Amino acid sequence: MIALRSLVFNIAYYVNLVVLMILGAPSMLFGRHAVFFMARAWAVTSIWLLDKICGLKVEFRGLENLPQGGYILAAKHQSTLETFAMVTKTPDFAIILKKQLMYIPFFGQYLSASGQIGIDRSKGRSALAQIIEQAGPVLRAGRQVYIYPEGTRREPGAEPAYKPGVALLYAATGAPCVPVALNTGLFWPRRGLMRRPGTAVIEFLPVIPAGLPRDEFFARLRQAIETASQRLMDEARALDPRLARP
Repeated sequence: MIALRSLVFNIAYYVNLVVLMILGAPSMLFGRHAVFFMARAWAVTSIWLLDKICGLKVEFRGLENLPQGGYILAAKHQSTLETFAMVTKTPDFAIILKKQLMYIPFFGQYLSASGQIGIDRSKGRSALAQIIEQAGPVLRAGRQVYIYPEGTRREPGAEPAYKPGVALLYAATGAPCVPVALNTGLFWPRRGLMRRPGTAVIEFLPVIPAGLPRDEFFARLRQAIETASQRLMDEARALDPRLARP
Protein backbone atom coordinates (compact mmCIF):
# COMPACT_ATOMS: atom_id res chain seq x y z
CA MET A 1 0.00 0.00 0.00
CA ILE A 2 2.86 2.41 0.81
CA ALA A 3 4.40 1.71 -2.59
CA LEU A 4 1.11 2.41 -4.40
CA ARG A 5 0.49 5.61 -2.47
CA SER A 6 4.06 6.71 -3.14
CA LEU A 7 3.60 6.13 -6.86
CA VAL A 8 0.36 8.13 -6.93
CA PHE A 9 1.97 10.95 -4.96
CA ASN A 10 5.05 11.14 -7.17
CA ILE A 11 2.89 11.42 -10.27
CA ALA A 12 0.72 14.09 -8.64
CA TYR A 13 3.79 15.94 -7.31
CA TYR A 14 5.42 16.35 -10.72
CA VAL A 15 2.16 17.09 -12.53
CA ASN A 16 1.47 19.78 -9.94
CA LEU A 17 4.94 21.24 -10.43
CA VAL A 18 4.65 21.36 -14.23
CA VAL A 19 1.15 22.84 -14.19
CA LEU A 20 2.12 25.55 -11.70
CA MET A 21 5.27 26.42 -13.65
CA ILE A 22 3.22 26.86 -16.81
CA LEU A 23 0.41 28.81 -15.18
CA GLY A 24 2.85 30.89 -13.17
CA ALA A 25 5.16 31.84 -16.03
CA PRO A 26 3.88 35.45 -16.17
CA SER A 27 4.99 35.88 -12.54
CA MET A 28 8.59 36.11 -13.75
CA LEU A 29 7.74 39.45 -15.33
CA PHE A 30 6.77 40.96 -11.98
CA GLY A 31 9.83 40.36 -9.82
CA ARG A 32 10.93 37.86 -7.24
CA HIS A 33 7.99 38.31 -4.85
CA ALA A 34 5.57 37.22 -7.55
CA VAL A 35 7.76 34.17 -8.14
CA PHE A 36 7.87 33.52 -4.38
CA PHE A 37 4.06 33.44 -4.40
CA MET A 38 4.17 30.63 -6.96
CA ALA A 39 6.95 28.82 -5.05
CA ARG A 40 4.87 28.87 -1.89
CA ALA A 41 1.81 27.70 -3.80
CA TRP A 42 3.85 24.74 -5.02
CA ALA A 43 5.16 24.03 -1.52
CA VAL A 44 1.74 24.24 0.16
CA THR A 45 0.03 22.05 -2.43
CA SER A 46 2.88 19.51 -2.32
CA ILE A 47 2.62 19.29 1.48
CA TRP A 48 -1.15 18.86 1.13
CA LEU A 49 -0.69 16.06 -1.41
CA LEU A 50 1.79 14.33 0.91
CA ASP A 51 -0.73 14.39 3.73
CA LYS A 52 -3.77 13.30 1.73
CA ILE A 53 -2.09 10.63 -0.41
CA CYS A 54 0.76 9.29 1.73
CA GLY A 55 -0.37 10.16 5.25
CA LEU A 56 2.83 12.16 5.73
CA LYS A 57 2.38 15.39 7.64
CA VAL A 58 4.95 18.18 7.97
CA GLU A 59 5.33 19.82 11.37
CA PHE A 60 7.29 23.03 11.91
CA ARG A 61 8.73 23.77 15.34
CA GLY A 62 10.58 26.79 16.69
CA LEU A 63 9.01 29.38 14.40
CA GLU A 64 9.42 31.86 17.24
CA ASN A 65 13.19 31.57 16.71
CA LEU A 66 13.04 33.14 13.25
CA PRO A 67 14.21 36.77 13.52
CA GLN A 68 13.21 39.72 11.39
CA GLY A 69 15.36 40.88 8.49
CA GLY A 70 18.46 39.22 7.10
CA TYR A 71 19.92 36.05 8.55
CA ILE A 72 21.61 32.82 7.50
CA LEU A 73 19.42 29.74 7.69
CA ALA A 74 21.72 26.70 7.98
CA ALA A 75 19.80 23.45 7.62
CA LYS A 76 20.46 19.77 7.89
CA HIS A 77 19.84 18.26 4.46
CA GLN A 78 18.33 14.77 4.25
CA SER A 79 15.62 15.08 1.63
CA THR A 80 13.97 17.06 -1.13
CA LEU A 81 11.13 17.69 1.30
CA GLU A 82 12.83 20.45 3.30
CA THR A 83 13.98 22.25 0.15
CA PHE A 84 10.43 23.27 -0.67
CA ALA A 85 8.74 23.08 2.75
CA MET A 86 10.93 25.73 4.40
CA VAL A 87 10.18 28.40 1.80
CA THR A 88 6.72 28.73 3.32
CA LYS A 89 8.30 30.20 6.45
CA THR A 90 10.68 32.88 5.14
CA PRO A 91 9.46 36.10 3.45
CA ASP A 92 12.33 36.99 1.10
CA PHE A 93 14.85 34.21 0.64
CA ALA A 94 17.77 33.19 -1.54
CA ILE A 95 18.99 29.59 -1.58
CA ILE A 96 22.63 28.73 -2.22
CA LEU A 97 22.42 25.97 -4.80
CA LYS A 98 24.33 24.25 -7.58
CA LYS A 99 24.68 26.56 -10.57
CA GLN A 100 23.75 23.67 -12.87
CA LEU A 101 20.18 23.95 -11.59
CA MET A 102 19.99 27.42 -13.15
CA TYR A 103 20.40 25.80 -16.57
CA ILE A 104 17.36 23.53 -16.31
CA PRO A 105 14.87 24.78 -18.90
CA PHE A 106 12.05 26.84 -17.42
CA PHE A 107 12.83 25.83 -13.81
CA GLY A 108 16.17 27.62 -14.02
CA GLN A 109 14.45 30.77 -15.26
CA TYR A 110 12.33 30.77 -12.12
CA LEU A 111 15.47 30.48 -10.00
CA SER A 112 17.09 33.41 -11.80
CA ALA A 113 13.98 35.58 -11.67
CA SER A 114 13.66 35.04 -7.90
CA GLY A 115 17.28 35.99 -7.17
CA GLN A 116 18.58 32.59 -6.05
CA ILE A 117 22.34 32.07 -5.65
CA GLY A 118 23.94 29.66 -8.12
CA ILE A 119 27.44 28.44 -7.19
CA ASP A 120 29.86 26.55 -9.43
CA ARG A 121 31.15 23.95 -6.96
CA SER A 122 33.80 22.73 -9.39
CA LYS A 123 35.76 25.96 -8.79
CA GLY A 124 37.05 24.81 -5.41
CA ARG A 125 38.15 27.71 -3.22
CA SER A 126 36.71 30.27 -5.60
CA ALA A 127 33.29 28.73 -4.97
CA LEU A 128 33.55 30.02 -1.39
CA ALA A 129 34.31 33.48 -2.72
CA GLN A 130 31.23 33.21 -4.94
CA ILE A 131 29.08 32.43 -1.91
CA ILE A 132 30.30 35.47 0.01
CA GLU A 133 30.17 37.78 -3.00
CA GLN A 134 26.58 36.89 -3.86
CA ALA A 135 25.13 36.24 -0.41
CA GLY A 136 26.53 39.37 1.24
CA PRO A 137 24.30 41.85 -0.64
CA VAL A 138 21.28 39.59 -0.07
CA LEU A 139 21.78 39.61 3.69
CA ARG A 140 22.46 43.36 3.78
CA ALA A 141 19.17 43.88 1.95
CA GLY A 142 17.35 42.21 4.83
CA ARG A 143 16.75 38.92 3.03
CA GLN A 144 17.33 35.37 4.24
CA VAL A 145 20.05 33.08 2.83
CA TYR A 146 19.57 29.31 2.92
CA ILE A 147 22.69 27.17 3.05
CA TYR A 148 23.11 23.44 3.58
CA PRO A 149 26.36 23.16 5.56
CA GLU A 150 27.07 19.61 4.38
CA GLY A 151 26.62 20.65 0.77
CA THR A 152 24.41 17.76 -0.28
CA ARG A 153 21.76 15.43 1.05
CA ARG A 154 22.91 12.92 3.67
CA GLU A 155 21.29 9.70 4.87
CA PRO A 156 19.68 9.90 8.31
CA GLY A 157 22.32 9.05 10.87
CA ALA A 158 25.23 9.33 8.43
CA GLU A 159 28.51 10.70 9.78
CA PRO A 160 28.32 14.53 9.60
CA ALA A 161 30.36 16.12 6.81
CA TYR A 162 30.18 19.87 7.38
CA LYS A 163 31.94 22.12 4.88
CA PRO A 164 33.65 25.45 5.80
CA GLY A 165 31.40 27.59 3.59
CA VAL A 166 28.80 28.32 6.26
CA ALA A 167 31.43 29.50 8.77
CA LEU A 168 33.13 31.69 6.17
CA LEU A 169 29.79 33.22 5.22
CA TYR A 170 28.96 33.88 8.88
CA ALA A 171 32.34 35.52 9.55
CA ALA A 172 32.38 37.58 6.36
CA THR A 173 28.85 38.98 6.56
CA GLY A 174 28.33 39.47 10.29
CA ALA A 175 24.84 37.99 10.00
CA PRO A 176 23.13 35.91 12.69
CA CYS A 177 22.43 32.27 11.91
CA VAL A 178 19.39 30.05 12.52
CA PRO A 179 20.32 26.33 12.68
CA VAL A 180 17.68 23.93 11.38
CA ALA A 181 17.28 20.32 12.52
CA LEU A 182 15.01 17.75 10.90
CA ASN A 183 14.11 14.10 10.42
CA THR A 184 12.70 14.29 6.89
CA GLY A 185 14.98 11.61 5.43
CA LEU A 186 13.18 8.94 7.45
CA PHE A 187 10.02 9.58 5.45
CA TRP A 188 11.26 10.95 2.10
CA PRO A 189 14.58 9.15 1.48
CA ARG A 190 17.52 10.68 -0.30
CA ARG A 191 17.23 7.97 -2.93
CA GLY A 192 14.16 6.08 -4.09
CA LEU A 193 10.51 6.96 -4.54
CA MET A 194 9.00 5.71 -1.28
CA ARG A 195 7.13 8.25 0.85
CA ARG A 196 6.37 6.85 4.29
CA PRO A 197 3.48 7.91 6.54
CA GLY A 198 4.13 9.75 9.78
CA THR A 199 5.18 13.25 10.80
CA ALA A 200 8.27 14.84 9.33
CA VAL A 201 9.53 17.58 11.66
CA ILE A 202 11.51 20.67 10.66
CA GLU A 203 12.73 22.56 13.74
CA PHE A 204 14.18 26.07 13.72
CA LEU A 205 16.64 26.24 16.61
CA PRO A 206 17.62 29.30 18.67
CA VAL A 207 19.58 31.95 16.80
CA ILE A 208 23.36 31.90 16.96
CA PRO A 209 24.16 35.62 17.27
CA ALA A 210 26.61 37.41 15.02
CA GLY A 211 30.15 38.09 16.18
CA LEU A 212 31.37 34.75 17.49
CA PRO A 213 34.85 33.53 16.49
CA ARG A 214 34.56 31.42 13.36
CA ASP A 215 35.68 28.16 14.96
CA GLU A 216 33.38 28.63 17.92
CA PHE A 217 30.45 29.33 15.61
CA PHE A 218 31.21 26.26 13.48
CA ALA A 219 31.36 23.95 16.49
CA ARG A 220 28.22 25.43 18.01
CA LEU A 221 26.29 25.14 14.75
CA ARG A 222 27.24 21.52 14.19
CA GLN A 223 26.47 20.57 17.78
CA ALA A 224 23.05 22.25 17.68
CA ILE A 225 21.97 20.72 14.37
CA GLU A 226 23.26 17.21 15.03
CA THR A 227 21.95 16.94 18.59
CA ALA A 228 18.47 18.19 17.68
CA SER A 229 18.27 16.13 14.47
CA GLN A 230 19.15 12.96 16.40
CA ARG A 231 16.45 13.82 18.95
CA LEU A 232 13.86 14.25 16.19
CA MET A 233 14.85 10.96 14.55
CA ASP A 234 14.69 9.14 17.88
CA GLU A 235 11.20 10.57 18.49
CA ALA A 236 10.01 9.38 15.08
CA ARG A 237 11.48 5.90 15.54
CA ALA A 238 9.90 5.58 18.98
CA LEU A 239 6.52 6.09 17.31
CA ASP A 240 7.30 3.79 14.37
CA PRO A 241 10.17 1.30 14.90
CA ARG A 242 9.92 0.29 11.22
CA LEU A 243 11.58 3.52 10.13
CA ALA A 244 15.01 2.83 8.65
CA ARG A 245 18.08 2.95 10.86
CA PRO A 246 21.64 3.64 9.66
